[in-house]
Amino acid sequence: MSVSVRLATLEDAEALLAIYAPYVTDTAVTFDYEVPDLEAFKKRMIQIMAFYPYLVAEEAGSILGYAYASAFHARAAYAWSAEVTIYLAMENKGKGFGTKLYQALERYLTKMGILNCNVCIASTACESPYLANHSQLFHEKMGYQLVGKFHQVGYKFDQWFDMIWMEKMLGDHNLAITKPKSIQEVLVNDKNNC
Repeated sequence: MSVSVRLATLEDAEALLAIYAPYVTDTAVTFDYEVPDLEAFKKRMIQIMAFYPYLVAEEAGSILGYAYASAFHARAAYAWSAEVTIYLAMENKGKGFGTKLYQALERYLTKMGILNCNVCIASTACESPYLANHSQLFHEKMGYQLVGKFHQVGYKFDQWFDMIWMEKMLGDHNLAITKPKSIQEVLVNDKNNC
């Protein structure tokens, strides 16, 4: 069987929430304390999918993980920057699925006219059963560079965690730019060019 990457739909929400939940309950990867209910999770998806790509990796009908982009900041001047996020089912880490998801995500973002990808990652300098710095290593492998660190900003499981920001430039900032397109505009354009 081969792994495919496709756009997520709201019908995927339950499977995606099942992937996200252990990150909330068992890790400091996310600073959420409570697993959102299905309706709240769907609302998050709807807000993101209104403009940005939200992707799933699947094999034989089973969702292995997901990745999406969202607004880096609400102010207009940040429109060319997006924050990227990825979650894989715990048993699917280290198998190349994250690489496939990010490659597809970055292709969509490039077509949209996004120039910067930014990622916010929980980090720890001390050994913790709740956080190994795998996300930072994955993002380094994908070409992201460390640009900032905030010390002891997240408190979870009775301990403090740091937060780092990493970035990757997808495009040339010296070329003439146009306002980024939505994922829907990109999909229509791709369909018309087939």
